[in-house]
Amino acid sequence: MKEATGELNMTVVIVLAVGILTVFFFAILWPSIKNTFIANSKCSDAVCDKSTLNNGMVTCKYYDKNGKQQGNSFTCAWKG
Repeated sequence: MKEATGELNMTVVIVLAVGILTVFFFAILWPSIKNTFIANSKCSDAVCDKSTLNNGMVTCKYYDKNGKQQGNSFTCAWKG
């Protein structure tokens, strides 16, 4: 009976550890990963002005399918 109780306690500890790690990932890490992904994809679809090159950063604008500017201009890393 003691062995069964020990195994149950270890199972509870493992389930709690997995739950805590899952909450940490989705509450802290995932928003950062998601925002970085969105910023990178937005920069790859943007039209950048090379004349604004300053310390490896350029000013870019994002246009929709109709050619209308969406939002404000933003900076992206110049990739040549």
